[in-house]
Amino acid sequence: MSEYKEYYKTLRSGVLSRTSMNNPDVHYVHFKKMAEAGVKTAIHFTISYGLCRTVDVARDAVKEVKKEFPDFRCLCVECSTTTIGQGMLVWIALDMQKKGKTVEETFDYVEKIKHNIQHFVVADDLSYLVRGGRLSAAKATIGSILNVKPIIVFNKEGKLVNYRKEKGMRKTLKSIADEFAKYSLNKDYPEIYIGHTDNEEAAETLKDILHEKYGLTPIVRMIGPVIGSHLGPGTVAYIFLSNEERPL
Repeated sequence: MSEYKEYYKTLRSGVLSRTSMNNPDVHYVHFKKMAEAGVKTAIHFTISYGLCRTVDVARDAVKEVKKEFPDFRCLCVECSTTTIGQGMLVWIALDMQKKGKTVEETFDYVEKIKHNIQHFVVADDLSYLVRGGRLSAAKATIGSILNVKPIIVFNKEGKLVNYRKEKGMRKTLKSIADEFAKYSLNKDYPEIYIGHTDNEEAAETLKDILHEKYGLTPIVRMIGPVIGSHLGPGTVAYIFLSNEERPL
C-alpha cells in the first residue's frame, strides 16, 4: 500500500502523528443511516477498551437511534484487540453469517474467543513507546544504545503490555516465533497473520522462521496509520487465534 509507505516515511522524517476517538455524533449518524436503510440487526466491532473507550460511545449511540427506530438492534463487540486482530473477528463473524448462524450466536462466539487472539509485537523505534507511556525515556535511551527490542502483547484486559525483551531484531524475531510452540491453533480459523509498519524485511524474516520451524505460511499485511501512530515505523508482529487464552 503506497499510501501507508508514504505515511511511515513521513513519520521517519520527524513528523508527529496523533489519533482521536470518533465522537458520539459520528457514531449516531452512522447507525441512523443503517436504520434508515432498513437494517434491523448488526454487529459493530470496536477497538480494544484498553486502548480507547469507543465501545461505550458506540453503545450509547445505538440507544439514541433506537428511540426513533425501536426495531434497530446493534450488538457492539469490544474486541480486546485492534487492526489485524480486529479484522480477524470481523472475518469470523462474516463466515458464521454465511454458515447460517444467528446474530446472537455470532456475537457470543466472537466474545468467547477474543481473548484467544494472540499477539507478539516487536517495536523497532522505542520513542513511540515512550510517547504512549509504555516505556520510560531513560529505559528507551538505554535500550536504543543496547539495541534492545521490547516484546509487547495484548493482555486479557485488552491493554498493550511489555511481555519481555531481547537484544537485536533477528534474535527477537526468533524469540517470538518460539512462543508459538506454547499454543494450538483454532481448527476452524487457523490463519496466521504477520503485520508490520513498513518493515517488509523483518516481516519476511519472521515469515521464513515460522515456516521453517512449524511449516506455517503466514499472510503478511501492513498495519495502518492509526495503530502505526502508536507503534512507530519498523514494528513487526504476528497474530493468530489459539485454543488457549492469553498468558497475561
